[in-house]
Amino acid sequence: MGKIMIKGNILGVELCGVVEASLVFVRGAMGHSFPTGWLWANVLESVVQMLDPRSLWEWVVGYYLSNPQFVRRFLHRASHLQPSPLAPMQAHASSGRPSSRFWPYAHTFQASMRTGLGSSLRRAPTSWWELTTATSKRSFMRTILFCLLTLVAFVVFVAPLPSLSSSYSPSHRRKQLNVRRFEIADDMFWKDGEPFRIIGGDLHYFRIVPEYWEDRLLRAKALGLNAIQTYVPWNLHEPSPGKLDFEGIADIVSFLRLCQRLGFLVMLRAGPYICAEWDLGGFPAWLLAKEPELKLRSSDPAYIQLVEKWWGILLPMVAPLLYGNGGPIIMVQIENEYGSFGDDKAYLYRLLTLAREHLGDDVILYTTDGGARETLEKGTIRGNDVYSAVDFTTGAEPWPIFNLQKKFNAPGKSPPLSAEFYTGWLTHWGEKIANTNADFTAAELDKILARNGSAVLYMAHGGTNFGFYSGANTGANESDYKPDLTSYDYDAPIKESGDVDNAKFRALQRVLERYNAASLPPVPSNNEKAGYGCIQLQKTAFLFDIIAKEGVTNAIESANPISMELVGQSYGFLLYMTEYAAKYKAPILSIPKVHDRAQVFVSCSSRDDGERPIYAGIIERWSNKELYLPDVQCAANLNLFVLVENMGRINYGPYIFDRKGILSSVYLDGSPLHNWKMLPIPFHNLNDEHRNYSIRRSLQDDKEINSREPAFFSGNFTIDEGSQVEDTFLSLDGWGKGIALINDFNLGRYWPSLGPQCTLYVPAPLLRRGTNTVVLFELDFPNPKLTVDFVQQSDFSCSRSSSSSVHVL
Repeated sequence: MGKIMIKGNILGVELCGVVEASLVFVRGAMGHSFPTGWLWANVLESVVQMLDPRSLWEWVVGYYLSNPQFVRRFLHRASHLQPSPLAPMQAHASSGRPSSRFWPYAHTFQASMRTGLGSSLRRAPTSWWELTTATSKRSFMRTILFCLLTLVAFVVFVAPLPSLSSSYSPSHRRKQLNVRRFEIADDMFWKDGEPFRIIGGDLHYFRIVPEYWEDRLLRAKALGLNAIQTYVPWNLHEPSPGKLDFEGIADIVSFLRLCQRLGFLVMLRAGPYICAEWDLGGFPAWLLAKEPELKLRSSDPAYIQLVEKWWGILLPMVAPLLYGNGGPIIMVQIENEYGSFGDDKAYLYRLLTLAREHLGDDVILYTTDGGARETLEKGTIRGNDVYSAVDFTTGAEPWPIFNLQKKFNAPGKSPPLSAEFYTGWLTHWGEKIANTNADFTAAELDKILARNGSAVLYMAHGGTNFGFYSGANTGANESDYKPDLTSYDYDAPIKESGDVDNAKFRALQRVLERYNAASLPPVPSNNEKAGYGCIQLQKTAFLFDIIAKEGVTNAIESANPISMELVGQSYGFLLYMTEYAAKYKAPILSIPKVHDRAQVFVSCSSRDDGERPIYAGIIERWSNKELYLPDVQCAANLNLFVLVENMGRINYGPYIFDRKGILSSVYLDGSPLHNWKMLPIPFHNLNDEHRNYSIRRSLQDDKEINSREPAFFSGNFTIDEGSQVEDTFLSLDGWGKGIALINDFNLGRYWPSLGPQCTLYVPAPLLRRGTNTVVLFELDFPNPKLTVDFVQQSDFSCSRSSSSSVHVL
């Protein structure tokens, strides 16, 4: 509120200062600020608006100062006073404009000044006393008394009823009803009626063993986060049609409740597509077996029907955990970066309808798209129904993108939010491990938060792609295939093993600490790591010996090769077998389309026990070279074995319909081969597959040890009963490529011959006191010493050896 000052004294309307001081007191008593825009617009036109005493006071002052009789009396008495402090106002009189000192006193006063006061000003009093003596004391005292009575009436009758003057405020609409509410208004997030800034982080329950969920969340809390964002991978929870899994690492409800207990809000990215560098972007592989082929991420009725069934399970499960229902979930994302894939609005609207049917109208539904006009045009739903968030490269100027974001949200419904603020980046096999500058990352985050923006760190903690769940990317062509590492460390502030003693954690924490109202909790110390030392392994069995012993009665027969999905398999390996006639020269084998890596072997069809198949070479998706088969002299036909490895389905881009196995005809010297048998090797339980096989071969034959035939190796180590079980890392230095298990748990893929990942993270909950078992399924060549090491630190410094036959991606 403005005040009219005169060198050390205050003019008669100094009483406004009293009103202003009283308002400060009233505001404190009411616990809120008075509305300022719409409440000032029409002070006398509604009861609610009239309750603001500042508007009422302006009307009183304007009334008296625009009354010609009052002004004439005032100026007549003041004309006898010298010198006149109102000389500046006289200078404005000829132009009909009021003195700038009176300008703050409201539009009612302004209009009256223009018509009445400018032509009447003469001289003015020099002091408060002269003012009161120069003016009718009776009129002036009536003014003072009226204002005081107005103020008393306001404090007594209006202050207890703040909802009248703020019925359109998110704050008091919810405070008075005592309802939990998370909403968007005035381009801000509001939590229970108070402005709220999201400082979140992605942390995925399915990349952390459940025993460590709380450990990682406490570290996120110490970093300065108030919200957790997580995806929901459909393929984890429904690995085969109708077979649901919500236990162990898939127990999403327990994870969400834990987030709430630790004081986090949750942003749930429900899919059905999630990307996330996760196999097939979270879609179950069995979707790829449907005939006719589904059009993923579209309004294809067959696809929508399956999404409806899945969301009909998932969404009712999480609905009780919505914020309005007493849970932690404040927002639910539909789809993910759809603008980078398609523009089927019917699909997005169907997802919106499904979400509303199961979750109701109160929860905020949101989409996330890249911060470009084209992607936002295709990936957003205009209007009030869905909030459109953005993501963009760290280092891009955020505020022009946030301004663009506003164009895709309803007016007042666009709080600036970077739903994926990248703290690091993903890494593919054959690349250097991601390593982004800590101070630069922190400074870019500060650019968003300093202007009241919100951000979600992607990732706060990356975790691990255990088992066969790591995804893959492509370049411009489908053949430019790039599988992801088993580690999803992501160069995040909380490392894969939970460590926080790094420059990025400290730099980001310094920024976030400035924007947290409460002090941050202490940073938990790193979990202890153990180096359990060198473990001697033994060869348990060759893969082809197991197949010979067990037979191929469960093989699928077909004239031509068929994909992994069409034989009912999602992950692991698929062995293709056929015969061809012996030739006098080495034939040329060609497989135009193999997903992803094929190892080729030949043998005589009448081979004796103990005769090993002959390794012929590798055909890879990203190089797809022809292969000269060895010149083998046999009395009868030759067996051709093609072992195809699924290295992870594409999770992003136009080629996500990524079936595995042999997807074309197989040609020998240009002629197609027929009469195939396909033997699934899913490795649901790798230990059982080798443990039931009793063959124990000698390890002294160097030629056998160094063969390229896939084989199982196993070994044991002991943790003393009185010792603390601690995290460790399995170092596979000197090994080729394969899969590692610890106590029947699939740690994931290893490939140190290509790198950069040399170690696999082993969380302590996977170990036990007493005997622990390590199993490797080695595809290429074993470490000549047949040893592995358990070490205390991760290692991402491996690179392709010059002698390796593996091709750089």
